[in-house]
Amino acid sequence: QVQLVESGGGLVQAGGSLRLSCAASGTIFSISAMGWYRQAPGKQRELVASIISGGSTNYATSVKGRFAISRDNAKNTVYLQMNSLKPEDTAVYYCNVLLQSTTRSPLSTYWGQGTQVTVSS
Repeated sequence: QVQLVESGGGLVQAGGSLRLSCAASGTIFSISAMGWYRQAPGKQRELVASIISGGSTNYATSVKGRFAISRDNAKNTVYLQMNSLKPEDTAVYYCNVLLQSTTRSPLSTYWGQGTQVTVSS
């Protein structure tokens, strides 16, 4: 059993910053990748940023240069630092983790409960 707990969402003015956190707990052998997705009303869920176990990162074009993803392997936690926020960044942000629970488990993906980010103009 794996649980993901997100925190850090909220309301911020355009140009402001927020930092999201997502901590994974439970039966975890290894984490392959961690990432953040977002879903705005009436739109499909999209990848915002991801980071793999080796530290390589990937960003959506719309957030490059403004957002930074990082992870603390000792704490099984992933962070998303969001700077220069724009109204179009408004969405529910979901944490996603790809991991193995045990040495014999297949890779499985888990989702957080989502945290609302609202950017006012």
